[in-house]
Amino acid sequence: MTKVIIYGHQIKDAADFEFVASLLDSATENGIILYVFRPFLKEINKFSDRFCDHLTFEYHKELCEIQPDGAITLGGDGTILKIITLIKNLPIPILGINLGRLGFLANVEKKFIKKAITQLVKKDYSIFSRSILGISCNLPLFSSFPYALNDFTLNKRDTSSMITIHTYVDDILLNSYWADGIIVSTPTGSTGYSLSCGGPIIFPDSNNFVITPVAPHNLNVRPIVIPDTKKITLKVEGRSDSFMCTLDSRYETITSEHRIEITKGAFQIQFIYLKGQSFMKTLSEKLLWGLDKRN
Repeated sequence: MTKVIIYGHQIKDAADFEFVASLLDSATENGIILYVFRPFLKEINKFSDRFCDHLTFEYHKELCEIQPDGAITLGGDGTILKIITLIKNLPIPILGINLGRLGFLANVEKKFIKKAITQLVKKDYSIFSRSILGISCNLPLFSSFPYALNDFTLNKRDTSSMITIHTYVDDILLNSYWADGIIVSTPTGSTGYSLSCGGPIIFPDSNNFVITPVAPHNLNVRPIVIPDTKKITLKVEGRSDSFMCTLDSRYETITSEHRIEITKGAFQIQFIYLKGQSFMKTLSEKLLWGLDKRN
């Protein structure tokens, strides 16, 4: 890799700054041309002005001109979800460095950063593509980027009462969920909100959606896995006049007049896996599977 973008949001303390500084220095010493997200560079400059001359970017159109070979995110999974709204459909593979807590997507720990830079320079890595979901609606909704890597959710708002979500698959009624909300997740998003609501873990190269109700009223209602070739349609009603929906980390308010269709996105998001990384290894490390002393 010769051109790499660096994306982050905040630097919490001096220790974080020292790590970011060592990353920038190591990449530059290895001949990588760096472009730093402008708001993030302002955060860096609060601690030192020695990086103020770095090349920068902030908007999608700039990425079209730069044509970077890859992206490094500094943060957690939320940081990756945000950079996707900048990358959009550009074939820029992402390497996530975990400065957050859990980090299923940002799965490279800080202590391995020099090893990661070396592998990037030597091209000793693999690129895996992950599917996304896209939404369309009869009314304006997430118009700037109607796609999600993780999930689309629909939830109650300003009321303690349940809502009813009429859910259709290929225009045939699947169920009318009485619940606090509903999650439509990609395989990547299956380890997020859906998992905490009882949904299954799906391998990221699977071709599926997961429909997971949030606190359903009926005990026999469970998450369901369907092929991502299907179209999911949602209509909501309840005692409130408005409802909240999210698309990854973004949110908007809708009404019962909205009719939302969810399909598989026309493009994929690329991720960099360093040598020795795998989804199963990430599961065991993040969820502590197999670490019981009785094993």
